[in-house]
Amino acid sequence: MTLREQLVQYYRWLRVHGNNDSHSGNASVREGDRFWVTPSGACADTLTVNDLVPCSVESGCGAGASLDGPLHQQVYQLNPRATAVLHSHGPYTVAATLNGEDFVPLDFEGQLYFPRVPVITIPYEEYVQAAPAAVATSLAENRIAVVRGHGVYAVGETLNLAYKWSCSLELSARTACIARQMGTA
Repeated sequence: MTLREQLVQYYRWLRVHGNNDSHSGNASVREGDRFWVTPSGACADTLTVNDLVPCSVESGCGAGASLDGPLHQQVYQLNPRATAVLHSHGPYTVAATLNGEDFVPLDFEGQLYFPRVPVITIPYEEYVQAAPAAVATSLAENRIAVVRGHGVYAVGETLNLAYKWSCSLELSARTACIARQMGTA
């Protein structure tokens, strides 16, 4: 499977497993000095490799790229080891971080993978201008970050790792929610 085919697959899996709705989130994969990103308004159910938009790590994205294209570009500029960025809207993670505080997983895997997940607060009206630098800076030091009220950004040396971090965080947030409902946390 090519990297572009894998990108479509992982983006679709985020939808299938409840981390995105049909048209939310975005994803990219890097190949040398360029990367491929999902288009603006992409539907995970119908996305094909031919829909992906080519971008340059140095000079930006082509027409039709995701609104987060510049964010992906800055992640790759600040983190040369990164080859994948996934953005999802896991409902438990978004809900667990609405207070704006960093998320501390209660479960073993969550604590093992990311003992503290940074939560970045960006006013909605400033998102397009402020998110690229804020998220890229956070992902230069962390595997994963959350933009309060918006969603999760995961970076990896492979698509599989970025996907693992996204799914692991969502399970940790879900576990924390259930533990609080049961009164065990």
